[in-house]
Amino acid sequence: MILSEIILVGFSVISFFSWFSGTDNFCPGGSIYPNPKESNLLLPLGHHVDVYFPSCKRSRIGAPFVFSGERFEQKKPSIEILPDECLFEIFRRLPGGQERSACACVSKRWLTLVSNIRRDEISDNKTTEASNLKDVNSEAKDQDVQGGGYLSRSLEGQKATDVRLAAIAVGTASRGGLGKLFIQGSNSRRGVTTVGLRAISRGCPSLRVLSLWNLSSVGDEGLREIADGCHQLQKLDLCHCPAITNESLLAVAKGCPHLTDLTIEGCANIGNEGIQAVALSCPNLKSLSIKDCPLVGDQGIASLLTSASYSLTKVKLQALNVTDLSLAVIGHYGKAVTDLSLISLPNVTEKGFWVMGNGHGLQKLKSFTIKACLGVTDLGLEAVGKGCPNLKQFCLRKCAFLSDNGLVSLAKAAGSLESLELDECHRVTQFGFFGSLLNCGPKFKAISLVNCLGIKDLSLGLPPLSHCESLRSLSIRNCPGFGDANLAALGKLCPQLHNVELSGLHGITDAGFLPLIESCEAGLVKVNLSGCLNLSDKVVCKMADLHGWTLEMLNLDGCSNISDASLVAIAENCQLLSDLDVSKSGITDSGVAALARSSLINLQILSVSGCSMVSDKSLPSLGKLGQTLLGLNLQQCNAISSGAVDLLVEQLWRCDILF
Repeated sequence: MILSEIILVGFSVISFFSWFSGTDNFCPGGSIYPNPKESNLLLPLGHHVDVYFPSCKRSRIGAPFVFSGERFEQKKPSIEILPDECLFEIFRRLPGGQERSACACVSKRWLTLVSNIRRDEISDNKTTEASNLKDVNSEAKDQDVQGGGYLSRSLEGQKATDVRLAAIAVGTASRGGLGKLFIQGSNSRRGVTTVGLRAISRGCPSLRVLSLWNLSSVGDEGLREIADGCHQLQKLDLCHCPAITNESLLAVAKGCPHLTDLTIEGCANIGNEGIQAVALSCPNLKSLSIKDCPLVGDQGIASLLTSASYSLTKVKLQALNVTDLSLAVIGHYGKAVTDLSLISLPNVTEKGFWVMGNGHGLQKLKSFTIKACLGVTDLGLEAVGKGCPNLKQFCLRKCAFLSDNGLVSLAKAAGSLESLELDECHRVTQFGFFGSLLNCGPKFKAISLVNCLGIKDLSLGLPPLSHCESLRSLSIRNCPGFGDANLAALGKLCPQLHNVELSGLHGITDAGFLPLIESCEAGLVKVNLSGCLNLSDKVVCKMADLHGWTLEMLNLDGCSNISDASLVAIAENCQLLSDLDVSKSGITDSGVAALARSSLINLQILSVSGCSMVSDKSLPSLGKLGQTLLGLNLQQCNAISSGAVDLLVEQLWRCDILF
């Protein structure tokens, strides 16, 4: 009986193929019997079983007739009896991508088989001249659509599985082609593995961007599949993939020579060898970001910088075991670098920054970020300023040894500097702050101080000096020593301010802020005073009177002394205001009504979160304001009932309401 069943399945496979493909591949000579009615067509297989082989190669009989004793029966036809190899041959002979996509929807087994068909394995055999012309046109159209790589797909968490990747590979093939794929996280039981990446490799040759985050089950074999099939890959992002080693980068470097962007983060098994392979095989590399890879050192960084000296424009090195040697190489070979970030490099010293600045290779550098590098000192910073003549944006964070002298020297040396940010640089005082403003170049537009505890209020006024006419943006956040004297001096020194952010400054009062308002000649556009507890309505009324014609954004969050008088002044003067935040202030229903009555104001964003005296009485006013509102924040307004909120939500259906 076992032998009989094997022969039955074999004859069924041949019959199905002959019917499906319409070719003579299996029976090239036509029927194997000249006379179908000959009695010897019954092939005896035993005492109880005989099999009848159908004569017509296009017979639609999917299973044989079986005679057993006096019984005659026909088995139920099923394509599932076909082995994977046969189904694969069938699927690759389908005329177009839509047909293959339809087959992939039948079962996971069919999806897996279809997703493993490479484009060069798709057969173009045709039986007749007419069908040949039709299918060639269809295939040409299909290929044209597939080649673009216009589509983007993202899988996160529980959705990141091999089955979904296979579905993406098949589904996008005839709908523009997959160009970008982002995979983040994975289900430990059904996570992404080599199987899913193989499906992408075979079905998405147009893939240009691949991002893999937190995939512990993806290793070198999966990346080799991508490198073998996705030769157009330009951007690769590997984040917290512990199973990926240098072997993956060797394969990517060999198979993806057009790579332009490489990001590696938290991959403990990637070291210098992999980085060197990319340096040798990817001459068009433009962006490099390496973070928290303990095996990457000076050798890998040096090879990249020397090999891609004229193409590499963006470099970010964070939490690496590199030394002054890497900074020296950057300073000498970074001829095309425009954006440089050096973060948490514990083995870099003052010498490294000094050599980098004096290497004269960073002539095109425009943006520079240094964070948590103990090697940053006044001497090194001055060298950087002199060695980077085109530097525009400079950000210094957690630089414990940077002092006033280094800051002033930088301002003098960097004549093209436009923006300076200091964050947690506690040795910088008010003298360094004002000294940088007095010595900056004519292009300097923005300065920001964040959490700088060394900043204190001026005890003496500044002598008559030339104005810093170029400064447009001032941001002072969470610097508790910054007070009224500093603010008044800034008003005299910087009369062309447009944007002012004074956040969390408990030391400033009306006495300091009013001179700043009165000194600004150009007209304030954006003002953020959140957390300034000691400011009153007098400041807001004066600002509305002098700058209402330019003011577009005003944030008074946490200013508890602000009342309805401020809203009345705003309603009467601020016709360009589109974003207003009066959260946790002292306003009431009367103030909201004043805003609603104004014919000038056209607010788009309004926040009254935490205003305990705004109640249901404001519902009509909020409804009127809602004609222009796109966002409304009513969180923690305990005097507004849930019923009123429901009515408001129904009325303002175009507005995003938080409550």
